[in-house]
Amino acid sequence: MRLIFVVFKVFPFGGLQKDMLAIAACCVAAGHRVTVLCRQWDGPEAPAIEPVVLPVRGISNHARDLAFSRRVSEELRRRPHDLVVGFNKMPGLDCYYAADTCYLAKVLEERGVLSRLTRRFRVYSGFERAVFSGDTELLMISANEIAVFQRYYGTPAERFHLLPPGIRRDRIMPVDYADRRRRFRETWRLEAQDKLVLLVGSGFRTKGLDRAIAALAALPEAERAHTRLFVVGQDNSKPFAAQARRAGVAARVSFLQGRDDIPEFLWGADLLIHPAYRENTGTVLLEAMVAGLPVITTDVCGYAHYVTDHAMGRVLPAPFDQPALNGALSELLFHRADDWRARGAAFAAMADIYAMPERAAAWIAAIGERRAITPER
Repeated sequence: MRLIFVVFKVFPFGGLQKDMLAIAACCVAAGHRVTVLCRQWDGPEAPAIEPVVLPVRGISNHARDLAFSRRVSEELRRRPHDLVVGFNKMPGLDCYYAADTCYLAKVLEERGVLSRLTRRFRVYSGFERAVFSGDTELLMISANEIAVFQRYYGTPAERFHLLPPGIRRDRIMPVDYADRRRRFRETWRLEAQDKLVLLVGSGFRTKGLDRAIAALAALPEAERAHTRLFVVGQDNSKPFAAQARRAGVAARVSFLQGRDDIPEFLWGADLLIHPAYRENTGTVLLEAMVAGLPVITTDVCGYAHYVTDHAMGRVLPAPFDQPALNGALSELLFHRADDWRARGAAFAAMADIYAMPERAAAWIAAIGERRAITPER
């Protein structure tokens, strides 16, 4: 089968981009040909995948995305293919991998009336409507979002296909966990009494980094003196570094950019903090859990229920309460002696959280076969 994958940008350390490449690799392994149409490719070498860059111009992201959508339409008219799989919302998709939350819900529920009058709103709401009000098949990674899309678009239930998480097994605690943790902490000059809090993810505002810094600053002085916060991800750190300086904790916060050695940080840390404002899933929550790391997060994350179900930390309910986060950080770091490693190992051994790319590839093949039989749709 000739598959066209469509995504705005491919860049290192992006969660959506990693998912797309993993699904593409499974499709190739199943014997399909995969071409990726994008407006920017800064991805890894992928010999079995053909990247095709369609350059566009525009003074804003939505202008560039609209221009790219039009370029894609032109490319599809001339390029033979069997199925178009989108990883960003836009018209003309046969199948959409729903990594993003509902845009219309976000604007109507969280933003002012004036935001609905902008060209940005018209472009992105139009893209979303084309996907969820049309006949596109939907690969969902969050059960919570299915109800949201149905509320706003009335999308039939049979078009949604729920996937399991796609956690990489290299996050699981290795047999030499203790040695690797010791070496990591020696490298980063962490003393035995020091507590390392980890925040991982691009998009610091969405992930709640401001909330995490405030919680660090609110720790009692004796606890704060032995706590470090490592922030790993691609984003502008300047406003958050300024917040840390104002709060008097700049020396306790380190910004490390995106990295390939995330497992080492998970094994070396003492807690993952992820107080997100909005999160479709929260893959890093599960990565931390299988690494034996307790988690503090918010209930807006699609995967937050795993933390509650397996007693691997604390899920803060909406509406968000900063003092509750402050108390949870102090409690889990300094006042509980749970055997997180044992719980994490048990969770890693029994949970169905690894097969997303394979299941997505299987759905893509099934949708392609069905649409080949009924091409008129």
